[in-house]
Amino acid sequence: MNLPTKTPLSEALRQLVGQSVDAIDTPALVLDLDAMKRNLARMAEFAKKHDIRWRPHAKMHKSSALAKLQMQAGAVGVCVQKTSEAEAMVAGGVNNVYISNEVISPAKLARVAALSHQLAAEQGQLGIAVDSSEGVSRLAQAMNACRTATGIPAVTDVFVEVDVGQGRCGVRPGKAAVALVHEIRKHPALRFAGLQAYQGKAQHLRSPQERRDAIGGVVRDVLATRSLIEAEGIPVDLVTGAGTGSFVLEAASGVFGELQAGSFLFMDNDYAKNERDPAQPQFEHALFVKTQVMSAHAEHVVCDAGHKSHAIDSGMPRVHGLGAEPQLQYFNGGDEHGILRTTHPDAKLPALGATLWLIPGHCDPTVNLHDTMVGVVGGLRSGKVERIIRIDARGALT
Repeated sequence: MNLPTKTPLSEALRQLVGQSVDAIDTPALVLDLDAMKRNLARMAEFAKKHDIRWRPHAKMHKSSALAKLQMQAGAVGVCVQKTSEAEAMVAGGVNNVYISNEVISPAKLARVAALSHQLAAEQGQLGIAVDSSEGVSRLAQAMNACRTATGIPAVTDVFVEVDVGQGRCGVRPGKAAVALVHEIRKHPALRFAGLQAYQGKAQHLRSPQERRDAIGGVVRDVLATRSLIEAEGIPVDLVTGAGTGSFVLEAASGVFGELQAGSFLFMDNDYAKNERDPAQPQFEHALFVKTQVMSAHAEHVVCDAGHKSHAIDSGMPRVHGLGAEPQLQYFNGGDEHGILRTTHPDAKLPALGATLWLIPGHCDPTVNLHDTMVGVVGGLRSGKVERIIRIDARGALT
């Protein structure tokens, strides 16, 4: 499936490549490629050391180019949450995609089936999560219709999602999951591939002990559910889940075979508030919003990055100190403005036109506000633009 390009790269963006970071107009989403590559290498090393698969969430960066970079580093594929995100990844050349979410609309399931058949023809693979017998039935109908139309005998990997504490999608641990596995196995176009067990609430528990306690409960639920399924003579080939806040615990459990952590690649301000587990690799901030002071006053200055340029669901962005203790605090100024005040009585406000770098509170929805990321090498002070990275799945909500 070839998706139309939403916004062609402007000539101004093309001409940025090779120029100094000073040439980047504001506000702009900027990716420190050196820091990102170090984060990527640390996750790849962790997965190899612990002999565990990793399938990072592409809903975070929404870029097929970065998804392929992750797969080149050892990822088995990527996760997405939306059918349209999966379509964008496949259109960008990603051949192993897992929709770690429920899809119930017949129209969307027809698109899922089309993607599954397209990938099968290209030696790729599509997977999807389910949590209802109706969802299984509708998926099978869509797959059968597509097989009749194409003649391709594709099989979709299907994971039963178990609610292990998120309180969102998923069946209850235990017998409900077993019943759903039996439903999946009735359909030749579907393959029961394992269990989806993601505890999103655990990701931002601040202390390692709180996270250990939460994931301990997850592991107990998964073990009990897996045992019931296996008692029926059905193998559970894979348990997949985990996020940036907890993946060291899932990896150590001996239960999970695949990690879905995604935010580690960029690291936002909210994740930085977590007390680091000593077993977790040290990840760096790699995603920034470049902004500049557009109005100066005696007790505050105003920058040109309001919340149309960064998400505020996880709090305001942090002003990057570029290696020093930040002297400024960001306050909400509305859609197009950010208000900055000093954090110490003797600190000085930046001058009119001064450049500032913001660390977004939440990377995923921040990325979704932009068409492109400006990738720089050599640091934020004196680096240069190496590439422009298209955000293929921006606005992919269906």
